[in-house]
Amino acid sequence: MSLPETQTRYLFFTGKGGVGKTSLSCATGLALADAGKRVLIVSTDPASNLDEVLGVGLSQLPTAVPGAAGLFALNIDPEAAAQAYRERMVGPYRGVLPAAAIRNMEEQFSGACTVEIAAFDEFSKLLGDPAATVDFDHVIFDTAPTGHTLRLLTLPSAWNKFISSSTGGASCLGPLAGLEKQKALYAATVERLSNTAETTVVLVSRPEVAALREANRTRHELAELGIRNQVLAINGLFATDRRDDAIATAMAQRAQQALADMPRELAGLPQTRIPFLPRGTVGLGALRDMAHPERVRMPTERRMPETALPPGLGRLVDELATAGHGVIMTMGKGGVGKTTVAAAIAVALAGRGHDVILSTTDPASHVAATVDGVVPRLSVTRIDPAREVQQYTDEVLGKAASHLDAGGRAMLEEDLRSPCTEEIAIFRAFARTVDQGKSGFVVLDTAPTGHTILLLDAAEAYHREVMRTQGDMPESVRQLLPRLRDPDYSRILIVTLPEATPVHEAERLRADLARAGVSPYAWVINQSLLASGTTDPMLCQRGTCEVPFVRRVADNLAQRTALIPWLAEAPVGAAGLNHVITSRAAT
Repeated sequence: MSLPETQTRYLFFTGKGGVGKTSLSCATGLALADAGKRVLIVSTDPASNLDEVLGVGLSQLPTAVPGAAGLFALNIDPEAAAQAYRERMVGPYRGVLPAAAIRNMEEQFSGACTVEIAAFDEFSKLLGDPAATVDFDHVIFDTAPTGHTLRLLTLPSAWNKFISSSTGGASCLGPLAGLEKQKALYAATVERLSNTAETTVVLVSRPEVAALREANRTRHELAELGIRNQVLAINGLFATDRRDDAIATAMAQRAQQALADMPRELAGLPQTRIPFLPRGTVGLGALRDMAHPERVRMPTERRMPETALPPGLGRLVDELATAGHGVIMTMGKGGVGKTTVAAAIAVALAGRGHDVILSTTDPASHVAATVDGVVPRLSVTRIDPAREVQQYTDEVLGKAASHLDAGGRAMLEEDLRSPCTEEIAIFRAFARTVDQGKSGFVVLDTAPTGHTILLLDAAEAYHREVMRTQGDMPESVRQLLPRLRDPDYSRILIVTLPEATPVHEAERLRADLARAGVSPYAWVINQSLLASGTTDPMLCQRGTCEVPFVRRVADNLAQRTALIPWLAEAPVGAAGLNHVITSRAAT
């Protein structure tokens, strides 16, 4: 069997977005259930697609998976968790405190930070309280993309430190008692995460340089948190003996080179490899193929089906360039290539003589490595959480110092030690970056979908508060939401792959954007084997599977569509990124 060994009760699957965490965690859970175990799979990802992979509608309660006796799954819904958390904190005071006090409490629980701590509460119950999962032999956590996972895993220590050092009665989290009651649960969660006899972390990676780099960074940061029982799973390893197909040869060689160059510490972990399979990973049949790839029948067809394909990315860049300035944002599910598309557009606009800032809000940033060098008229930046928190803290304390006595300053400093301060600081930095689109192009590589929506939700809430108070707010913050909604200032590009889960996730993103009053400018279909010109039978089978998803995007979902073929040349550096712009579907 090609799946990771499962000797502990708790398993975490983590890694860069798009590496196959959900499919691999589901395949592992299904294999355990098929072997007679009772298994619960939990998604902690705000942009979860666990329902789709398992083929069953899920809620926040364990749901049996049809066709897999003993397998159950649930989604931790951040918004639902936040609503329940708010009501748990505020409800007991309704009818007891004045209406103004209730409104003040509700306001304290209205931010994005409440969403995160509420989701973490649900996560802690499942991991820190054995009674919550007593009916299961194994509990598998399908975690969110790496940046969010690391924040989630560091929260237990952060909240414990904040609670133990707090002496005041309120914070940006609301009444401190709401956290104090959870102190023992958080401590149990921390202990279980680092217990090698109980918990294993599976670092999932594609055989790609960026994904392996991210896996090694995760390995190091988890080890610093005391989480050292780690294994490495290389997913989707393609191999071929052919030398007459440029795409197949490049795919195999790129994978082997990435594995040969992987960091020594990462290579030293226990490792399993899952081969590239000819069909997708949605449904129980496809998941069982991952467990037993030796049973899979190999295809023989060497031709792609005929279908009209959208134009390349070059035409879209020509249209974007006519504005002369503004914000271009790439959005989509983790792993679809948002960073590559953002970097390619930024390099192309700079090559056309425009001043361009390429920046990211993604905590797992890869933009600098993708550009890989100096490009005239292009500046590459990143919203760095530590720097933004320090700057924000210094600014708040500086403004308030003259108005506070020693006790008041101590309470303010306490509030600023809360992990929620990072959310506010990053939000302000995001607004500041969007503001720079007044005088040139700003290309933003945004975080994976769930985080992007939380960011937009924060913009909505923040904007309402600004309009109500007209307080001392930076103009960039005051103008953020109107700018995101202005199609002449901000152009949103939804990036997807021609596969079921990424397209369906992109559809949900489009609906969420519509609720925020934001309309996508275009869709970009990335890494299309259908358009690559390959004649390798396995790759042709995958290309054939792409047709309905290309058609759905181009014919039903997008006003404008661009398509990027899977390219033999790696999309790194100015030359590789320019090839992304100039490439067209093979004929």
